[in-house]
Amino acid sequence: MENRVIRDALPGDREAILNLTLLAYQEYAPLMRYWEYYRNDIIATLQDVLPAEQIAAEQNNAIVGSVLLYPAGTVFTFPDGDTFTLLWPEVRLLAVAPAMRGEGIGAALMGECIRRARGSGAQSLTLHTNDIMHAAIRLYERMGFEHDRSLDFPIDELLTIRGYRLDLRGGL
Repeated sequence: MENRVIRDALPGDREAILNLTLLAYQEYAPLMRYWEYYRNDIIATLQDVLPAEQIAAEQNNAIVGSVLLYPAGTVFTFPDGDTFTLLWPEVRLLAVAPAMRGEGIGAALMGECIRRARGSGAQSLTLHTNDIMHAAIRLYERMGFEHDRSLDFPIDELLTIRGYRLDLRGGL
Protein backbone atom coordinates (compact mmCIF):
# COMPACT_ATOMS: atom_id res chain seq x y z
CA MET A 1 0.00 0.00 0.00
CA GLU A 2 3.06 2.21 -0.19
CA ASN A 3 2.29 5.74 -1.45
CA ARG A 4 -1.29 4.92 -2.55
CA VAL A 5 -3.58 7.86 -3.17
CA ILE A 6 -7.25 7.78 -4.18
CA ARG A 7 -8.00 10.99 -6.07
CA ASP A 8 -9.94 12.58 -8.88
CA ALA A 9 -8.46 11.56 -12.20
CA LEU A 10 -6.60 14.27 -14.08
CA PRO A 11 -6.75 14.89 -17.85
CA GLY A 12 -3.20 13.52 -18.11
CA ASP A 13 -4.40 10.20 -16.62
CA ARG A 14 -6.80 9.41 -19.50
CA GLU A 15 -4.52 7.20 -21.59
CA ALA A 16 -3.24 5.27 -18.57
CA ILE A 17 -6.81 4.71 -17.33
CA LEU A 18 -8.00 3.56 -20.76
CA ASN A 19 -5.09 1.13 -21.13
CA LEU A 20 -5.51 -0.18 -17.58
CA THR A 21 -9.27 -0.64 -17.98
CA LEU A 22 -8.95 -2.50 -21.28
CA LEU A 23 -6.24 -4.72 -19.78
CA ALA A 24 -8.35 -5.42 -16.68
CA TYR A 25 -11.44 -6.37 -18.71
CA GLN A 26 -9.54 -8.25 -21.45
CA GLU A 27 -9.59 -11.44 -19.36
CA TYR A 28 -13.35 -11.66 -20.02
CA ALA A 29 -13.00 -11.47 -23.81
CA PRO A 30 -12.99 -15.26 -24.33
CA LEU A 31 -16.16 -15.54 -22.22
CA MET A 32 -18.07 -12.71 -23.92
CA ARG A 33 -19.50 -13.29 -27.36
CA TYR A 34 -20.15 -9.54 -27.41
CA TRP A 35 -16.59 -8.60 -26.38
CA GLU A 36 -15.96 -6.19 -29.31
CA TYR A 37 -19.15 -4.28 -28.53
CA TYR A 38 -18.20 -4.11 -24.83
CA ARG A 39 -14.61 -3.07 -25.64
CA ASN A 40 -15.86 -0.29 -27.91
CA ASP A 41 -18.29 0.82 -25.19
CA ILE A 42 -15.43 1.01 -22.67
CA ILE A 43 -13.39 3.15 -25.09
CA ALA A 44 -16.33 5.48 -25.87
CA THR A 45 -17.22 5.82 -22.19
CA LEU A 46 -13.68 6.69 -21.15
CA GLN A 47 -13.26 9.22 -23.98
CA ASP A 48 -16.05 11.32 -22.45
CA VAL A 49 -16.75 10.38 -18.84
CA LEU A 50 -19.14 13.22 -18.08
CA PRO A 51 -21.36 13.44 -16.13
CA ALA A 52 -19.44 10.86 -14.07
CA GLU A 53 -16.68 11.58 -11.61
CA GLN A 54 -13.59 9.64 -12.63
CA ILE A 55 -11.62 8.43 -9.62
CA ALA A 56 -8.09 7.07 -9.84
CA ALA A 57 -5.90 5.00 -7.55
CA GLU A 58 -2.28 6.06 -7.85
CA GLN A 59 0.57 4.14 -6.27
CA ASN A 60 4.25 4.95 -6.62
CA ASN A 61 3.40 7.52 -9.33
CA ALA A 62 1.46 5.03 -11.49
CA ILE A 63 -2.27 4.62 -12.07
CA VAL A 64 -3.17 1.21 -10.65
CA GLY A 65 -6.97 1.46 -10.64
CA SER A 66 -9.93 3.59 -11.60
CA VAL A 67 -13.69 3.80 -11.39
CA LEU A 68 -16.51 6.02 -12.63
CA LEU A 69 -19.24 7.35 -10.32
CA TYR A 70 -22.36 8.57 -12.13
CA PRO A 71 -24.81 10.91 -10.39
CA ALA A 72 -28.47 10.06 -9.85
CA GLY A 73 -30.56 11.22 -12.78
CA THR A 74 -28.03 10.20 -15.42
CA VAL A 75 -29.80 8.80 -18.49
CA PHE A 76 -28.21 5.93 -20.40
CA THR A 77 -29.42 5.18 -23.94
CA PHE A 78 -29.12 1.66 -25.31
CA PRO A 79 -28.42 0.85 -28.98
CA ASP A 80 -32.10 -0.04 -29.51
CA GLY A 81 -33.14 3.43 -28.31
CA ASP A 82 -34.40 2.34 -24.90
CA THR A 83 -33.28 4.51 -21.99
CA PHE A 84 -32.49 3.88 -18.36
CA THR A 85 -32.43 6.69 -15.78
CA LEU A 86 -30.41 6.23 -12.61
CA LEU A 87 -32.46 6.61 -9.44
CA TRP A 88 -29.28 6.66 -7.35
CA PRO A 89 -25.57 7.25 -8.01
CA GLU A 90 -23.98 4.34 -9.87
CA VAL A 91 -20.52 2.82 -10.04
CA ARG A 92 -19.24 1.80 -13.46
CA LEU A 93 -16.02 0.35 -14.93
CA LEU A 94 -14.16 -0.45 -11.73
CA ALA A 95 -10.73 -1.58 -12.92
CA VAL A 96 -7.57 -2.65 -11.12
CA ALA A 97 -4.29 -3.44 -12.81
CA PRO A 98 -4.14 -7.27 -12.98
CA ALA A 99 -0.68 -7.31 -11.36
CA MET A 100 -2.05 -5.30 -8.41
CA ARG A 101 -5.17 -7.33 -7.64
CA GLY A 102 -5.64 -8.52 -4.09
CA GLU A 103 -4.01 -5.44 -2.58
CA GLY A 104 -7.20 -3.60 -1.61
CA ILE A 105 -7.23 -1.16 -4.53
CA GLY A 106 -10.73 -2.13 -5.71
CA ALA A 107 -12.05 -1.89 -2.16
CA ALA A 108 -10.42 1.53 -1.70
CA LEU A 109 -11.98 2.82 -4.93
CA MET A 110 -15.39 1.43 -3.97
CA GLY A 111 -15.02 2.94 -0.50
CA GLU A 112 -14.43 6.33 -2.08
CA CYS A 113 -17.55 5.90 -4.25
CA ILE A 114 -19.56 5.04 -1.13
CA ARG A 115 -18.19 8.07 0.70
CA ARG A 116 -19.02 10.41 -2.19
CA ALA A 117 -22.49 8.95 -2.71
CA ARG A 118 -23.27 9.34 0.99
CA GLY A 119 -21.91 12.87 0.87
CA SER A 120 -24.33 13.69 -1.94
CA GLY A 121 -27.23 12.66 0.31
CA ALA A 122 -28.07 9.55 -1.72
CA GLN A 123 -29.94 6.76 0.07
CA SER A 124 -28.49 4.05 -2.17
CA LEU A 125 -25.55 3.34 -4.48
CA THR A 126 -25.98 0.96 -7.41
CA LEU A 127 -23.92 -0.88 -9.97
CA HIS A 128 -24.43 -3.38 -12.76
CA THR A 129 -22.28 -6.40 -13.47
CA ASN A 130 -22.15 -9.66 -15.32
CA ASP A 131 -22.21 -13.14 -13.75
CA ILE A 132 -18.76 -13.93 -15.18
CA MET A 133 -17.11 -11.22 -13.05
CA HIS A 134 -16.83 -13.45 -9.97
CA ALA A 135 -14.10 -11.54 -8.11
CA ALA A 136 -15.92 -8.23 -8.56
CA ILE A 137 -19.18 -9.71 -7.29
CA ARG A 138 -17.41 -11.08 -4.20
CA LEU A 139 -15.96 -7.62 -3.51
CA TYR A 140 -19.34 -5.91 -3.93
CA GLU A 141 -21.10 -8.40 -1.69
CA ARG A 142 -18.38 -8.12 1.00
CA MET A 143 -19.00 -4.37 0.95
CA GLY A 144 -22.72 -4.88 1.53
CA PHE A 145 -24.14 -4.63 -1.99
CA GLU A 146 -27.11 -6.91 -2.58
CA HIS A 147 -28.50 -8.20 -5.84
CA ASP A 148 -31.61 -6.13 -6.64
CA ARG A 149 -33.61 -7.90 -9.35
CA SER A 150 -35.57 -4.71 -10.07
CA LEU A 151 -32.33 -3.28 -11.50
CA ASP A 152 -31.58 -6.30 -13.75
CA PHE A 153 -31.92 -5.92 -17.49
CA PRO A 154 -31.75 -8.61 -20.14
CA ILE A 155 -29.36 -8.24 -23.06
CA ASP A 156 -30.75 -11.29 -24.84
CA GLU A 157 -32.16 -14.71 -23.96
CA LEU A 158 -28.75 -15.85 -22.64
CA LEU A 159 -27.54 -12.80 -20.74
CA THR A 160 -29.00 -10.62 -18.03
CA ILE A 161 -26.98 -7.79 -16.55
CA ARG A 162 -27.39 -7.93 -12.79
CA GLY A 163 -28.11 -4.86 -10.71
CA TYR A 164 -26.71 -4.46 -7.21
CA ARG A 165 -27.67 -1.89 -4.60
CA LEU A 166 -26.08 -0.73 -1.36
CA ASP A 167 -28.33 0.91 1.24
CA LEU A 168 -26.38 3.99 2.35
CA ARG A 169 -28.58 4.76 5.34
CA GLY A 170 -26.78 2.17 7.49
CA GLY A 171 -23.18 1.38 8.51
CA LEU A 172 -19.97 0.80 6.52
